[in-house]
Amino acid sequence: MAKPGLDGHDRGAKVIARALRDAGMEVIYTGLRQTPEMIVSAALQEDVQVIGLSILSGAHNAIVPRVLELLREKDMTDVLVIVGGIVPDEDAAALKNQGVAAVFQPGASLESIVTFINGAVPVG
Repeated sequence: MAKPGLDGHDRGAKVIARALRDAGMEVIYTGLRQTPEMIVSAALQEDVQVIGLSILSGAHNAIVPRVLELLREKDMTDVLVIVGGIVPDEDAAALKNQGVAAVFQPGASLESIVTFINGAVPVG
């Protein structure tokens, strides 16, 4: 779970991280103001299956494509990228076309996020 860019609001990311942990997932929260390079580096070091990006700043169209590009460069295309935050419908569709597995907009339930990840990530 990462908070990319200059967005300083992390309460939502922390709530989601706790819900994922409560659902039995190992969660690594990288903290605020992460660059795409920092996020992908941490994902590589920790051998993650999913990267969750919480973006409220509106910078999703700049940050997310860079994360996807870096994942391709590192041959990490098996890592799912999910995005949560203030993302207009048309931007959410564009991000999915670029390779984002899911976009969770305001009002998405914690249960829907947990269910999506459990269904998308192979067990074992």
